[in-house]
Amino acid sequence: MKPQPRFLVPFLLVLATLMLGACRPTPPPTEQPPEPTAQSAPADAAGDAKATQMRDAIQAPLDKARAVQDATQKAADQQRAAIDAATTQ
Repeated sequence: MKPQPRFLVPFLLVLATLMLGACRPTPPPTEQPPEPTAQSAPADAAGDAKATQMRDAIQAPLDKARAVQDATQKAADQQRAAIDAATTQ
C-alpha cells in the first residue's frame, strides 16, 4: 500500500520537528558555584579610569556649550546696553 502524497508532507514536517526537538543541548549543572575572578583591584582601577574618561568625554561638549552660551549672553547684554544708550540720548 502506497501512502497518499497529501499526507506525506505533514508527516515529514512532524518528523523533522520531533527530530529537532530531541537535539536540545543539556543545561549546565547548577550545583557548582561560579568560578571566582582573578583579581578585582586592577579591574577596579581600570574601571575608574574608564569612568573618568567617559565622564570627561561627556562633560567636554557640555562645558563648551556653556561657554558659548555665556559669551552669547554677554554679547547680547552689551548690544542691549548700546541700544539703550543710543536711544536715551
